[in-house]
Amino acid sequence: MDKKPPIIVTDRDLQRLERLLERLEDDEPGVAALQSELDRADVVTPDKIPAGIVTMNSRVHCREESSGKDYRLTLVYPHQVGAEGLVSILAPVGSALLGLSVGQEIDWPTSTGKVLKLILLDVEYQPEEAEDWDL
Repeated sequence: MDKKPPIIVTDRDLQRLERLLERLEDDEPGVAALQSELDRADVVTPDKIPAGIVTMNSRVHCREESSGKDYRLTLVYPHQVGAEGLVSILAPVGSALLGLSVGQEIDWPTSTGKVLKLILLDVEYQPEEAEDWDL
C-alpha cells in the first residue's frame, strides 16, 4: 500500500504507548513502526473516539484479501500477549491496526516476508464505546 490510511488515537492510549516506548530501546522490534503511527495520528479524548475505530484492547474482525481468510484479533500491550488472537501493539499488524476505522485496509508483513492485505470489517469490541475506562 503506497499511502497509509488516516488514523485516530485516544489521548489515553497515546500517553500509555508513549510510556511504553520510553521503557524500550529504539532498536527493539516494533518501536519505530509504532512511533511512526503515533506521530501521524489525530488525537482525541476517549469520549470523542468514534465507534468503529481500533483502540487498545479492541477486538476486531479482519479479512485477508487474497485468501478470504478471516481473523479475529485483540490489540494488546506486549505483556498481555499469550493467548491465540492477542496481538501486541509492537507486532507489525498491531501497530498497523491502531487507529484504523472499519473499511480501511492495511499491509500485514508476515514472518516469512510475504505481505498480506487486510481489510478491517468490524470493531467487535471497543473499550471506549463500552465505557470500560480502566482497560
